[in-house]
Amino acid sequence: MVFHDDSRALDALKRYFGYDSFRPGQSGIVDAILAGRDVLGVMPTGAGKSVCYQIPATLLPGITVVISPLISLMRDQVDALNDLGIPAAFINTTQDMDEQGMVLAQALQGRIRLLYVAPERLETGRFRNFASRVPISLVAVDEAHCVSQWGQDFRSSYLGIKDFIKGLPVRPTVAAFTATATQRVRDDIASMLELNDPMVTVTGFDRPNLYFDVINLQSKDKAAWVASYIARHPDESGIVYCATRKETEALAASLNA
Repeated sequence: MVFHDDSRALDALKRYFGYDSFRPGQSGIVDAILAGRDVLGVMPTGAGKSVCYQIPATLLPGITVVISPLISLMRDQVDALNDLGIPAAFINTTQDMDEQGMVLAQALQGRIRLLYVAPERLETGRFRNFASRVPISLVAVDEAHCVSQWGQDFRSSYLGIKDFIKGLPVRPTVAAFTATATQRVRDDIASMLELNDPMVTVTGFDRPNLYFDVINLQSKDKAAWVASYIARHPDESGIVYCATRKETEALAASLNA
């Protein structure tokens, strides 16, 4: 086990993020990661999951590989980290081979603390060759529920994460995070990622500032109900979620007609 000074994490939190204390659940996860223990963090959106691996990334030797399924999220987080003075980068399909090569070269030179990649990237020979040559202290898996076939957002590319980790010269600490997961999904995440005796942290999901209501409608009535609701709330903003991209586009077209 790696022993560490708790004050270093608080100092890093203050230095980079400007906070004097961690939010509920964060401190235990950070301590576990710094001690070399795998973790599974189930924390609602907005609870600060990212800080749980970003702070250790500033303190651990080597780099932290963050596995994220969303290109837009990668860019947002990397931009925010660089603005805070934490060297971070991403590799994704928006870059050409030369741009990707520059990022990998910077990582090999020790100039990057966090490297964001999609799970599909782990399967490429170029990235696996890179990973065999750079010290990786931590692998952080965002949206970890995507590895579970019991979840609604299963992505087969997540199944390759454990093989990628197995292929590394030295096994890093693995930290998996998700905003919501049933006990069955949590067990599946731990199994499919082969987490070693993970510390599991589940924080509360109560959001007192949000009101939830369920209205049962026939499919043919949904668009009309949404249009009526919008008409009753002029000059207000809101978000309408649909189950698929096709449904989203159809509803948008209906509302704009």
